[in-house]
Order: sequence, then structure tokens, then C-alpha cells
Amino acid sequence: MALIQEGMKKKIALVTGGYSGEAEISYKSAITVGNNIDKEKFFSYKIDITPTEWAYIDENEQRSPVNKEDFSIVDSQGNRITFDAILLCIHGTPGEDGKLQGYFDMLKLPYTSCDVATSAITFNKRYTVAIAAFGGINVAKSLHLFKHTPIANDTILSSLKLPLFVKPNNGGSSLGISKVHAAEELQTALDKAFKEDDQVLVEEFIKGREFTVGVFKFKGKITTLPITEVITKKEFFDYEAKYQGLSEEITPALLDTSDANAINEAALKVYQVLNCRGVVRVDFILNEADRKPYMLEVNTVPGQSAASIIPQQVKVMGWDLKDFYTAIIEEAIL
Repeated sequence: MALIQEGMKKKIALVTGGYSGEAEISYKSAITVGNNIDKEKFFSYKIDITPTEWAYIDENEQRSPVNKEDFSIVDSQGNRITFDAILLCIHGTPGEDGKLQGYFDMLKLPYTSCDVATSAITFNKRYTVAIAAFGGINVAKSLHLFKHTPIANDTILSSLKLPLFVKPNNGGSSLGISKVHAAEELQTALDKAFKEDDQVLVEEFIKGREFTVGVFKFKGKITTLPITEVITKKEFFDYEAKYQGLSEEITPALLDTSDANAINEAALKVYQVLNCRGVVRVDFILNEADRKPYMLEVNTVPGQSAASIIPQQVKVMGWDLKDFYTAIIEEAIL
């Protein structure tokens, strides 16, 4: 990639934090991204969005308020800074569910994630699989439950076959998920999920290997990263497996050509059907029964921490992270 001249350096807001339990992961992602932003092309400014304040954190870790009227800041030299683009590193609300995207759209600020509609839809697991299925993508059979309208457990069990996954419908990082093998386990699983969200997705278990693949747009072309197989030491890929070393991630995945092509084709189709932007990560189960990939969910602001999958896939692809984040930023600015 040709270097942008010094006078053309763009000002990028690296936005992290958030209002959910995923903020901890957001801060880790921001460290990786911040360390790999190309300083020859971009000035970067860390912005921490929390329930109590929106703050610019300068190089001395001093905090100063963000002007929410135009998302501007004042740097440590007293200069007012406005941004050319937003590099989003918030997992969960308000950075992954469309709320900040709407705010930035109103300010006409480009950002490195999906737009409002896609972010809101993909944050809702049930709506995601419904639209994906409508677009011809394989998904598990499921039910969408609301706390305000309880459904009897017998009704759930008459509609879906055990074993089941019970998961909060919104959010990520595998918080609040349970696998249910027997009818008497269902209520405990529902209670756990409803503690995280007012909506819950109950879906049939698909037996098979689990894979995940990053997808991004580079120079206008939708591109897949190398596929990763996720092998968990627990019964499924929950929060501990994902972030506490209880899983093995094999990149590139050991797959025959036809299975790899099927997963890549499905990932590209998901990106198109859901009108994604930036880098997303799509999770699949390769069904043992029919050898077809079944989409589990879409992460529109996937983790970028040292333990995360996207940085692994980028390195296996032969890129360094600096070039990758440059591509993501430049795609947003174009």
C-alpha cells in the first residue's frame, strides 16, 4: 500500500469501552488495535465511552470530556480535534447494536463497522438467523422468547428437539449461554439467559465441528480470512472457553477443499445478505448429518485482543495487523 503523505494524515478516533459486561474485552481489543495503527498514515485518539462519561484519554492517561455535539475533543496542547473516521472497538451496546452508528451518521462521520440497520439486526440473534434463512443460508431451528410473554416449557419442548442451546438473544462474548440435555434443565437455563437479556433464543443443537471466519471488504471486494476451527475443552464455546484459555483454535482449519469452499461461500453470502461493512466474524457448525455449514451468529465488531480470532486469521493470511487496520480504515473513509 502506498504511504499517505505526512500532510494528509487522517485523524482517527479509536472508540472503546461500552455500557455492557463486554467492556473488559473492548479495552483489550483497543490495546491491540492502538498498537497497530499506522502512525505514518494516521493520528489516533483513544475515546472511552462509559455509562458515566465520554472521555478522551491522552498519552499521559489524562481524561478530558468529549463534546457530544460534534464528537470533538481538545488535546493536551489545547487544540480542538475533529475526526476523519471512527475506528470502533466497542463490543456490545452502544457500539455493536447500532446506537453509536446512528449518532455518527447524524454527524456525517464515517466509521469502521456495519450501519445502523445491520448492527441492530445482527445484535439480535433471532432476527439475524431469520433474515439469513430468508436469504437461503442454513440455520438451526429455534424459538424466540420474551420475558414479558412467557411460554410454557412443555410448549418449547414440543416444538424443538433436545439437546438445546439457550442463549441471551442480544449481546455477545457467549455470556449467559447453556446447553440443555434434559427437560428438567430447561428452566435453569432460561433463568440464566433472562438474567442477561429480556429476550432469549432457544435453538436445536447441531452436531458437528465449529468454525469461524472473518470477512471484510478490501478495495471494494468482499474477502474471507483463513477459516478457524474452534475446539473447546468445555461442552461448548462459552465465555470461559473463549477468553480463559479453555479452547483450542486451529488456523487455518484442517478441512477438505469442498468443506472449506462451502464455509467460505456461506460467509460471503452472509456478508452480502446482511449488508455488512468493515470486518465481521461469522460462526458456523459444519453439520455432520448433511455436510453443510449452518450459521450460528454474526459478530459485527469482533474481538481484536491478543486472544482473539481475527488477529490470528490476519497473520495466517500473510498480512500484518498494521496493513489490515489500514485497509479497514481506508475502506470506511472512501
